[in-house]
Amino acid sequence: MTMPVGKAFVGMVCTRTLLLALLWWALAGEAAWAFGVPIVLLALGASLALQPAPRVRLRPAALLRFAAFFVVQSVRAGIDVARRALSPCPSLAPALLDYRLRLPPGAARVFLADTVSLLPGTLSAELVGNLLRVHVLDERMPVELGLRATETRVAALFGATLSQPPEGH
Repeated sequence: MTMPVGKAFVGMVCTRTLLLALLWWALAGEAAWAFGVPIVLLALGASLALQPAPRVRLRPAALLRFAAFFVVQSVRAGIDVARRALSPCPSLAPALLDYRLRLPPGAARVFLADTVSLLPGTLSAELVGNLLRVHVLDERMPVELGLRATETRVAALFGATLSQPPEGH
């Protein structure tokens, strides 16, 4: 197995090492480092073998904009679900909706599918080809509008070009 060498790879290894060390510290505490350091290094080796360095470049300014969008949408989603859960007569019209993706295949699509759950009342259920199946709490909500906005932000984050919307959408 050949490993890429460069600033991006070193940064990725340092990030993974830090995250694994933080996880070890959170689970085992301070006293277990004599055993923890070899475990962290073994976990790092396994993570590099199983999930090699991605060939994706995120745009820093778009990342900041997306992070702000993510926080706002997460809070909105939490408030919406709490309101529905605490309501004596919750307004629900659950459905599975198919959303035709405009993102090219790859990491950006997977990231979008993972991100959909932050939108109010939505949960990504399945990603197959150009379709993302989304479970919604209320199909009367403007779900497609939210999905399009999120897809546009993900495209900006990954520097991806969106295809034209399909006919009839």
